[in-house]
Amino acid sequence: MEGNSFLYGAERLALEDGTCLRLLSAWEALEAHREAEALAQGGKERALCANACLLARALERDGAPVFESGAAVLAGLTPRRIGALARQWAEFDREENPGAGDGEERCQALKKAWSTRRRSACAGACSGPLEPCPPKSGFGQ
Repeated sequence: MEGNSFLYGAERLALEDGTCLRLLSAWEALEAHREAEALAQGGKERALCANACLLARALERDGAPVFESGAAVLAGLTPRRIGALARQWAEFDREENPGAGDGEERCQALKKAWSTRRRSACAGACSGPLEPCPPKSGFGQ
């Protein structure tokens, strides 16, 4: 896993073939759902179309999308490959974005890990122990 996510964890999962799976924003997930609804002509097609549209946004090579649309994914990959990649993405998403169903112990452990990571905006200043702020001089003293 590499990169930085929207908050703290990994944003991309490197795959063996040189591509990577990227986590999606809520907006991108909505767009994928809408595209899938337009592609699917029946209830049995929805899952395959949804996975293809998700992969069109999540599958990248060198920072660029591998496919331009869900239809391009459907034309370029087999249903089995689409399903396998979608399962990998879902597992990666669950690891990086724990939910209430993941259990209190796992969520607390992740919160602790996230709270102790150095953040780029701090430039290392936040990595030391927190101390009380020194008294201000001037107004109000």
